[in-house]
Amino acid sequence: MNRTIRTIIGAGLVLVIIFSAISICQNIGKGLKIDITDQKLYTLSDGTKAILAKLNQPITAKLYYAKTAALKGPDQIRFFNNYYQFVKALLEEYVAVSKGMVELEIIDPRPFSDDEVQALKYGLRRFPITQEENFFFGLVLQTQFGVEKAIPFFSPNRENFVEYDISYLIDTAITRQKRKVGVMSSLPVMGDDVSGYMYEMMLRQGQQPKPPWTFIEQLRKQYEVVSVPTDVNDINDIDILLVIHPKDLPEQTLFAIDQFVLKGGRIIVCVDPHCFADRPDRRMMQMGMNISRSSELNVLLKTWGIKMPVNTFAGDKNLASMASIRANQRPERIIAYLNLTPEGKCFDTGNVITAQLNQVRLLFSGVLREVADPNEAADIKRMPLITTTNSGNSFLISNAYELMILDPSKLMSKFVEGNKPVAMGYLITGRFKSSFPDGIEVEVEAGEESSDETTDPNDTKKIKKRIKGLTEAQEDCAVVVFADVDFISDSVAYQNSFFGKMVVGDNSALVLNAIDVLGGSSDLVSIRSRGNFKRPFVVVDEIERQAEEETREEVAKINAQIVGFQNELKSILASAKQGQEEVIGSTILQKQRDIELKQRQAQRQLNEVRLTRRERIEHLGNRLRGFNMLAAPVVILVIAIVLGVRRSVRKRHYISHASDA
Repeated sequence: MNRTIRTIIGAGLVLVIIFSAISICQNIGKGLKIDITDQKLYTLSDGTKAILAKLNQPITAKLYYAKTAALKGPDQIRFFNNYYQFVKALLEEYVAVSKGMVELEIIDPRPFSDDEVQALKYGLRRFPITQEENFFFGLVLQTQFGVEKAIPFFSPNRENFVEYDISYLIDTAITRQKRKVGVMSSLPVMGDDVSGYMYEMMLRQGQQPKPPWTFIEQLRKQYEVVSVPTDVNDINDIDILLVIHPKDLPEQTLFAIDQFVLKGGRIIVCVDPHCFADRPDRRMMQMGMNISRSSELNVLLKTWGIKMPVNTFAGDKNLASMASIRANQRPERIIAYLNLTPEGKCFDTGNVITAQLNQVRLLFSGVLREVADPNEAADIKRMPLITTTNSGNSFLISNAYELMILDPSKLMSKFVEGNKPVAMGYLITGRFKSSFPDGIEVEVEAGEESSDETTDPNDTKKIKKRIKGLTEAQEDCAVVVFADVDFISDSVAYQNSFFGKMVVGDNSALVLNAIDVLGGSSDLVSIRSRGNFKRPFVVVDEIERQAEEETREEVAKINAQIVGFQNELKSILASAKQGQEEVIGSTILQKQRDIELKQRQAQRQLNEVRLTRRERIEHLGNRLRGFNMLAAPVVILVIAIVLGVRRSVRKRHYISHASDA
């Protein structure tokens, strides 16, 4: 056998060995996985593992993905191929962790097949691609007791919450009853609850019923949500009370809330010194009526150990975000439009409510301050949930009109940095005392209180009666307070997309986490806020902030010059008296040209300042891009040099030993 044949046979044997080794290692190492993503997106959270550990019955997970149809669809559909791989890998992790309690089936529903019929039966959303092909991407869970739960469609706007949605589906499939959440609000957060007849009447009159806030719709997916009137006398039959923007609540309602908390009820309060979502009626504004857009609950908050000052807002230059105040206006950095992040140490990492939040945006949030109460119990704990950075501070406004004609640059220039964080959210626990230890007086009909048999039942005379309740809680209470309402409104917490309202940041997750914790279920909390795929550009944001800080005075000076030139030009044109245009027309024209020239020069200076700021950011981008491009070749080159030096040393060592021999 010559050398050529031996070489061919050897190469063939090497290939056989390689492919065999790959096959063996693939099967052996199937359970060995390494998640190298920054936020461990492919690793199940502790909350999910806890839910899977509670499984006492097998569950079948059917993942419907029309892979064949996706190949024939447009780019928007083909995008889902990567998304499908992520969901599939996550579900496989569920199967591995569940120890056989979860079984995964992957189904590609073809046209006119039984699989397609079943997908429609389960309520999965269908997107027609051609006359025959339909696109499906959803999940169905089935238990051995016939319970069926489904995610109709894995929408891209829920990509950050895929694990939460799947775990929630499993949790609700093995539990029986939803908790009841009562919502009390001075705003139409629940939408217009109208019957079919009233709905038709409103449509005929050209009126469109107001839909509920998107946050309420999201809340209804997990809880039974009911409306609680703002003039309620007693609060019963609910597990958690959500109070949003409580404006001028009557004393009897405050007393009802106080007693609800003392009886062990859980409550979340959202107050606001100026709520932008509270839009007053135009007719009332035109009549010159003073419409307040603030809400407070200090009567109860002070008993719980905190208060929210009037017309006081939280600000932070490190957290200030860019936004346009009006349409077609250049975005400006607003001192009170705060973007809270873990990098700014804005979240309490030791609390399950906020430990894994990534981004929360607040719009002119109020400030919560602790107050000392000599009658306060020693075991009450007040824990700040969300705060500014150490450079944050509070600032005052004279009246509400200052915010209606908002001037961001003026607010920014007047702001004074502080030296400690400002709190905007609190979790308060302990055994509270009543804010009404002596009860309250209410008016009742005389007939209800009189025991005289001769009393006229038609007598509507009112008398005052004192109602007393608990003066101190018999068990631990829990209250969560936020000094902002806008952060859960549609304009801040969500944005419109092709697939409907899309979640922005973790605003809704913050409140939902609080509800989960107060409701006694903390397993889902560790899932909801994890896995934010978008990482903030911290360095770029810092450069933009510093550049803006350095050029603020120069930009303001140039803008003042431009305004001065415009006013001077108007005054010159107005100085030309009627009938004298021909005499002084040439003089006016010359002055007009000179001022316009100065105005153009000032505008050019302003553009140069902005260009310099942009060049600094682009320079950083080029440096990072160059570093990323050179990093891999440099590493390979270093390895090659090390191997070459090592080989040379070994060769010299071998030659020296051979010569000695």
